[in-house]
Amino acid sequence: MTKVVNHWIDNKIVESKSGRTAPVYDPALGVETKRVALANGAEISAAIASAKKAFPSWSQTSLAKRQAIVFNFRELLNSRKGELAEIITSEHGKVLSDALGEITRGQEVVEFAVGIPHLMKGFYSENVSTGVDVYSTRQALGVVGVISPFNFPAMVPMWFFPIAIAAGNTVILKPSEKDPSASLWMAQLWKDAGLPDGVFNVLQGDKESVDGLLHSPDVEAISFVGSTPIARYIYEECAKTGKRVQSLGGAKNHMLVLPDADLELVADSAINAGFGSAGERCMAISVVVAVEPVADVLIEKIVSRMNKLRTGDGRRGCDMGPLVTREHRDKVAGYIDLATKDGAKVVVDGRGVKADGDANGFWLGPTLLDAVPTTSKVYTEEIFGPVLSIVRVKSYDEGVALINSGAFGNGTAIFTNDGGAARRFQNEIQVGMVGINVPIPVPVAYYSFGGWKNSLFGDTKAHGVEGVHFFTRGKAITSRWLDPSHGGINLGFPQN
Repeated sequence: MTKVVNHWIDNKIVESKSGRTAPVYDPALGVETKRVALANGAEISAAIASAKKAFPSWSQTSLAKRQAIVFNFRELLNSRKGELAEIITSEHGKVLSDALGEITRGQEVVEFAVGIPHLMKGFYSENVSTGVDVYSTRQALGVVGVISPFNFPAMVPMWFFPIAIAAGNTVILKPSEKDPSASLWMAQLWKDAGLPDGVFNVLQGDKESVDGLLHSPDVEAISFVGSTPIARYIYEECAKTGKRVQSLGGAKNHMLVLPDADLELVADSAINAGFGSAGERCMAISVVVAVEPVADVLIEKIVSRMNKLRTGDGRRGCDMGPLVTREHRDKVAGYIDLATKDGAKVVVDGRGVKADGDANGFWLGPTLLDAVPTTSKVYTEEIFGPVLSIVRVKSYDEGVALINSGAFGNGTAIFTNDGGAARRFQNEIQVGMVGINVPIPVPVAYYSFGGWKNSLFGDTKAHGVEGVHFFTRGKAITSRWLDPSHGGINLGFPQN
């Protein structure tokens, strides 16, 4: 009998009665290994009701107690993260080392959330007017929804729920239906850490579950990471009802390479940032913008490294795993066909890769394209796969103008040994996250993650201080305690 991945409500697994399911694959084997439940209206309502019921008690739980539970979660995660990595690899396909890296980056946010008491502090001003004090507090919102993508089934949810929970909110996580099991594993870990019933719930499903969270008057805020069309939809739906939202969309990240750059470092970085996690990263470098005359030499160095990469089952010590589904593999491969039609040169073609894995796996090897026209969809659209494009420019200024003209503004990088050029770049580039000789500039947890333009919609970025502010509301209190000698009624504003 095929296993069904169900919901987690009130600190226990709840079997779905909807009658709807979707397949979950092992991408390295190319076979369906389980089904995931797709929630109906009653199950959506049950998850929301559980979180709503838990909120009053949890929000009034002391900061010290909430902090201790988050710390317990951190300790359990640290000791058992190998289990979670195996789950991620079995459903997403990324190699085990990459899965462990994902968990480690997510754990940084958990550790940041342990320090929530400091970040929840308000301010106090004494005697702003005679006998009048003003002070501020930050309070939890209520029920919040987290809608996460398939490419980081552990890290992306951990960008949000540790802070939301530590701040006193209750959470409903809607994971991707492509790799849903990590969410249940984390839910059980929260229970083991001592989290009360209803504070963390998992609602499996598809668009019906998403819309149920978006349109519920009992859900105060939504955090989302995914493609730009869906990010825009979620932002617009939340705006209709005034729901607080942070909605992170897609990307087309560039690496600008100046002639004075260390090309050995550039080649290593292009490989790591272009093909890690099979390119299924919103912070992947998908375009190398090479300022001439470096392109030909750089291509040789990149190709020599690509020839050594081993594509295969992520449990076999390979460098790169499969793509998440057959449909996605075919979609990415279609961009290689399109590149040829548009006049680009296919330097390395990953469609014929001989993978170290089952023949039915969703394989597509690392691919390198040269002379990609900037009018081609291969350049303008987010491919989300192991396809790296080379675009040649004549100058720094041309490269910056090219990057700034794009619709996305998630991440970018410059490689140079010229400090002046790097300083200009970080000031002039219209992108939210910038790397200087760093190919994937994902900020650490106490800074905030998010891009510009069509890469981010909504109120704030993820984690860091902006994340704390997103999951809390500020309140200012003006206080006066009258003594017996006060001067009686005065309807005017205080004058001193």
